[in-house]
Amino acid sequence: MKLLRYGPAGQEKPGLLDAGGTIRDLSAVVGDIGGAALSPGALAKLRAIDPASLPAVSGQPRLGPCVAGVGKFICIGLNYSDHAAETGNPIPSEPIIFMKATSAITGPDDDVIIPKDSVKTDWEVELGVVIGSTARYVEEKDALAHVAGYCVINDVSERAFQIERQGQWTKGKSADSFGPIGPWLVTADEVADPQNLAMFLEVNGHRYQNGSTRTMIYGVQHLVSYLSRFMSLQPGDVISTGTPPGVGMGQKPQVYLKPGDTMKLGIAGLGEQNQKVRAYTA
Repeated sequence: MKLLRYGPAGQEKPGLLDAGGTIRDLSAVVGDIGGAALSPGALAKLRAIDPASLPAVSGQPRLGPCVAGVGKFICIGLNYSDHAAETGNPIPSEPIIFMKATSAITGPDDDVIIPKDSVKTDWEVELGVVIGSTARYVEEKDALAHVAGYCVINDVSERAFQIERQGQWTKGKSADSFGPIGPWLVTADEVADPQNLAMFLEVNGHRYQNGSTRTMIYGVQHLVSYLSRFMSLQPGDVISTGTPPGVGMGQKPQVYLKPGDTMKLGIAGLGEQNQKVRAYTA
């Protein structure tokens, strides 16, 4: 099942993508795609609905972030062996955790805004994991039972803010528009193996990232279990699980985003994002 949110920013409605690619309006059935609506029971009820019984949405509406009311936006750093190598860093002995401000979250095709004073805005295609039920001190063997589904995330990053200003990763990751999520949330039952998904990212038609979740150092099961030791994971929390090689910082010479650039990125079975890059304006 592919769940989504559509409509103007701040006024998104819940929707479902049917087998023919038509968006169906879910607003008469569920308030939004988030929180309790992501529980196993709630998803089972949505799954039982015949999409043809729902009104079709006409035209091509704006797609919003596929999860509403995200409580925590948790990110994992250097979680691909080949990405760690391109940055010159050793493989982490435990997952590196940082937070991304929820105010960075935008729709999958919204503009990415280069923040004021930025000189090194970069890209990162990542697998997003959406929590469906509360997880505390979860054993690894039980971890996937707490996952509602998966989505595409572009973990946009300002490297100078992240690395050169006292090493505070969060402030290099949290500018407005730095967290495009979607286009849809694919429920976990439709993702046979989250550790075998091809992923890519292109800038101006040039493919920089061409990887797979197979090269994750710490997989989804481990990450959910590990995180639950340090904080409770709540329905609607999002985990961005790291990026494969090919980021701008890893190029020789380095390449960073500039106004007018376009990005296209996607993960097999989870859809694609398309973003234009523009400069910050007051």
